[in-house]
Amino acid sequence: MAFTDASLTALRVFREVAERGTLTAAATSLGYTQSAVSRQIASLERAAGVPLLERRHDGVRLTPAGRVVLRRAAAVVEQVDAAARELAGLPAEPATVRLGWFASAGAALVPRALAGLRRTHPAITVTTREGSTPVLVRALRAGALDLALVSSVPPFRPLDDETPPLDVRVLTERGLRVAVPEAHPLARGDHVDVADLHGQPWIAAPRGDSTLMGVWPGLDERPRVAHVARDWLAKLSLVAAGLGLTTVPAVLAGAAPPGVRVLPVRGGPREQRRLLLARVPGPLTEPAARLADALRTTALTP
Repeated sequence: MAFTDASLTALRVFREVAERGTLTAAATSLGYTQSAVSRQIASLERAAGVPLLERRHDGVRLTPAGRVVLRRAAAVVEQVDAAARELAGLPAEPATVRLGWFASAGAALVPRALAGLRRTHPAITVTTREGSTPVLVRALRAGALDLALVSSVPPFRPLDDETPPLDVRVLTERGLRVAVPEAHPLARGDHVDVADLHGQPWIAAPRGDSTLMGVWPGLDERPRVAHVARDWLAKLSLVAAGLGLTTVPAVLAGAAPPGVRVLPVRGGPREQRRLLLARVPGPLTEPAARLADALRTTALTP
């Protein structure tokens, strides 16, 4: 079998697997059974004559050949979809940019940037989706996103080890802060000393999302996690109710609900966070470049 015999369905399934990271997640997204997804991948690998995926305990990873096929598969699927719309007499897709963002970026930065872009370039349509950094990186590689806002922590390693490396720009670098109930004794000053965080109850994300995200890093004690919440607004609402403390990036300081003070922490190592704009290398479309400019400008605006 030659690779020219690869079916469009197999290419669509392969792109979905690459984006979702597991056969199970791809099957769920497509409405297929896992065995059907496996058969499509097997047929594509037979056509290619080489393995395209490395099966691992935590999912799948693209082989070098798989990365080549993914780049081509994304382009083929998009061209076929565009042709189908044209043949059906449907209008061409508007100037659309697909943006991914990590949770806290959606609290202030993304809405402000999109509102500004709509005022200056109303013809540009932006679709967005929230996700963790690994999910957004896979979506970029699969061609499902044009741009992704992600957060990076020291030692600021590359977002993945695939080739070619992603084009990554640092929009801002700011310190991590702590959210404290307004009535809490720690809220009386303009900062919190790291020593005063000992023994405090914390509101953290599920451990599977990111290890104890929401607890101040580097505490020299076993933290007491009083409440577990994934959503940043839920965490801050719990803080406002006086039920504990949580950490937030500086970008969220202005989006905290009433009853919460967001303060810097003094003492101990500096806890810096970088806001990154990532994309697959190559020329940007004009709409994507306009959105990137809007995000950079907004990120630099206090």
